[in-house]
Amino acid sequence: MLSSNTLIYGIIGNPVRHSLSPIIHNRAFRRIGKDAVYLTFEVNDLHDAIKGIRALGIRGVSVTIPFKSEVISYLDEVEPTAKKIKAVNTILNNEGVLIGYNTDWIGAIEALKEMTDLDGKRVLILGAGGSARAVAYGLKESGSHVIIKNRSLSKAKELAEEFGCMYLENGLIWGVDILINCTPVGMYPMEKETPLPKEALREGMVVMDLVYHPLRTRLLKEAEEIGCKTIDGLSMLAHQAAFQFRLWTGIQPNIREIKNDLKEALERNKNERD
Repeated sequence: MLSSNTLIYGIIGNPVRHSLSPIIHNRAFRRIGKDAVYLTFEVNDLHDAIKGIRALGIRGVSVTIPFKSEVISYLDEVEPTAKKIKAVNTILNNEGVLIGYNTDWIGAIEALKEMTDLDGKRVLILGAGGSARAVAYGLKESGSHVIIKNRSLSKAKELAEEFGCMYLENGLIWGVDILINCTPVGMYPMEKETPLPKEALREGMVVMDLVYHPLRTRLLKEAEEIGCKTIDGLSMLAHQAAFQFRLWTGIQPNIREIKNDLKEALERNKNERD
């Protein structure tokens, strides 16, 4: 039951009504018996939103599209890794001091490590936006050889040069061990689309898609048909949220429980649409 002592957490972005983060964090709060609630805040004016976080004493905030980069200029401190990535997806309110972190890269790397080793692997990243930046950083830190492919060649080149990666000018590349889709291609309502043709995949490759709506994207379905190992978008979402929760509470939640919560929520949403 909510009370005057209930601590407030939330997510800021636009849009955020579809976010699964409230399910993750509210259930995790209940499991540890913490008097806290996690809410969605659909934001139009980031400046006013940050003032509100300070004024209302909101203890922690997730940051999503389109504010992950813009929010940095409003914070008191930014953790060094988030500075390198140039994106913040987590804010900790430490007695009025707002500190920015990035847990996206940790979420991606932990999800990949559940399936494969990363040191020395050739990895093709599709996309050059905020998620791609976080993934590229994590992979380089893990000793992978990273190649960037993006619709905008200039953005691919810029990201590659910044993180010491290669970039692909055109066509496909063969011989990669891991493929990661960091674009929205394949996300509802574009679920019939795929960011790469099926012939670019090969048996034994690890294919990860950050899209989780739908959970089994066309890319992952075709990868499974060929004999690839696949990682869906829920795994990264669960791991990055777990690190957020630990930053806010000092407690590491159970990843398996988070994944089960997410799958249950997606199945319920699917049934409601059907």
